[in-house]
Amino acid sequence: MAFRLVKKAEAEFPTRFGTFRIYGFVGEWDDRSEEAVVLRMGSLEGEPPLVRIHSQCLTGDVFHSLRCDCRAQLELALERIGEDGRGLLIYEHQEGRGIGIMNKLRAYELQDSGADTIEANLALGFEADLRSYELPVAIMQYFNLQSVRFLSNNPDKIAALERAGVRVAERVPALVEPQAHAEEYMRTKKEKMGHLLDVF
Repeated sequence: MAFRLVKKAEAEFPTRFGTFRIYGFVGEWDDRSEEAVVLRMGSLEGEPPLVRIHSQCLTGDVFHSLRCDCRAQLELALERIGEDGRGLLIYEHQEGRGIGIMNKLRAYELQDSGADTIEANLALGFEADLRSYELPVAIMQYFNLQSVRFLSNNPDKIAALERAGVRVAERVPALVEPQAHAEEYMRTKKEKMGHLLDVF
């Protein structure tokens, strides 16, 4: 299936973590398209820069949900990039591991009745994780990144980069202190999805 990456916009973007360049990208396939927002700080040339692929989480990133660790990981990534003075954050629009916000809220209902995040997705007729990483890999290639320090606990993301020819020179743990409401969520990620967490 043909794929095309299109840069739609670029601008200066000051934040409390430092000043970035913000980009808008669209990945176009024959039958669908997907958007991503990218924050770049500093030059990405030379030593492998710190890179984070962050999947959109409206409930966590915007509304400060304590059901997940998404906002904490997002802020950790921005802080670490700011400390380094260089790096890339790719913000993918793949809410709820790819099932979308409305289905994510339906999954919340099932979780309130005792299902974990994977059981809820499966009960709704979805796979445990529907995300694809073709778009973020194409964005890394746009920035000529052949090797990165990758901020992630997700082995599937690491494998996707390596398969696409982006070398993970170092896996940087994205470990945050678990909140009481998110402990079961994080335990499920570790035990059922193989996430590299040592907080339990």
